[in-house]
Amino acid sequence: MCKLCESSLPILSRRSMMAGAAALLTASALPHSTRAEEKAAAQNAIPPAEALERLMQGNARYAANTPNERDFSAERAARAQAQFPVAAIVSCSDSRVVPDLVFDQSPGDLFVVRLAGNIVDDDVYASLEYAVMVLNAPLVFIMGHTSCGAVEAAIKVVKDRVELPGHLPGLIAAIEPAVIAAHARHPSDLLAAAIEENVLHGMKEMRKDSKIIAEAFDAKRIDIAGGVYDIATGKVNLLQS
Repeated sequence: MCKLCESSLPILSRRSMMAGAAALLTASALPHSTRAEEKAAAQNAIPPAEALERLMQGNARYAANTPNERDFSAERAARAQAQFPVAAIVSCSDSRVVPDLVFDQSPGDLFVVRLAGNIVDDDVYASLEYAVMVLNAPLVFIMGHTSCGAVEAAIKVVKDRVELPGHLPGLIAAIEPAVIAAHARHPSDLLAAAIEENVLHGMKEMRKDSKIIAEAFDAKRIDIAGGVYDIATGKVNLLQS
């Protein structure tokens, strides 16, 4: 071999080989971490319609008893750093209604606010505004459910003037407008109609009472949707506002 060729060959010392190996290990570790973070960040950088479709596909799996298999330890470290929910859910506190299961989503996928009667008060607004403004959730979804005890109590208050104890009157007062609106339609099933009206009322009031949510909605950065979860079938039926 000529001297020119020999002079062009790299001289590999033990130190340079060790440094190269360390650099290789670092490089191989970084892409995995970066990919996990990018994947998490990208999951809610989607149009609102796609977020809604993801929820409904998950609900179809849940209703059919074919949920996705999950390793709950997977990407736990990435979730510890940040959250990127695809939707903010307002649901009732009813123990039979669990949004993460109903929509077949994993930890970190849904930002859930639960309050009896799925009403939207100031604290719920604050939570939703955080989800929209800080976490960039592209969808706000209000979910009522069949056999809702809070709505049933509101019907008794409106129709029979029943007096409720403790803090219940304040909660039920927020549902009464939905009961009155439903009753005006003279439905055959007042409870079912009031449950639907309560969801629609929340969707409408949200655009009036929260400037942050209204501006995001008008700019088409988010959508506001709603539906009623049927406890007996497991299906969520969407409502048109």
